[in-house]
Formats: sequence, structure tokens, C-alpha cells
Amino acid sequence: MFVSIAVDPGSEGRAKELAELLRQYGFEKVQRGLWESAFVSADTLNRLKRDLDKATDAFDRLRLFQFPIDGTLVLTSLREKQWRRMVARNTGKK
Repeated sequence: MFVSIAVDPGSEGRAKELAELLRQYGFEKVQRGLWESAFVSADTLNRLKRDLDKATDAFDRLRLFQFPIDGTLVLTSLREKQWRRMVARNTGKK
């Protein structure tokens, strides 16, 4: 699946830690604070989320854009150490 991660770190030190972690998982930096990979398995993404959870604190914000998951776009965000998930489905209406 394709995954894009927007990173808003709480400090410069944390920014460097998160950048290194994302590089280890094969993500490429495409803009300041934005990382992407077109080849992420569900298992790898679950491991990455656990590692991101360990590497962040309440001042860090992350937003993951995952496509496709059962034909939907899934937005997952980490804010104040709480993960939240939103699923965007195509209802077929115009």
C-alpha cells in the first residue's frame, strides 16, 4: 500500500530521531516534514506505528495517509499520544 506520513515534531532532536526511524523503514523524504513509501505491507505498517508510538511524546504530531485499505483512504493521526483513525469511503454519490 501507499503510505504518506506528515511529521510535526515537538523538537529538533525528535525530528532527527523520527527521520532516522522513517528512513529505516524505507520512507523517502519528499518535502519538509513529509515522508512517503509506495511499498508498505500491513505488517510493516503495524510495526512502524508501534515504533513511532515509542519514539514520540505528547508534543509530537503525526498524520498517516494510507491507500488502499479495502478500497478506502485511511487517515490515522497521533496527537497527544492518542491514535485516532478516520476512514474515507467512496459512497458512489456525486
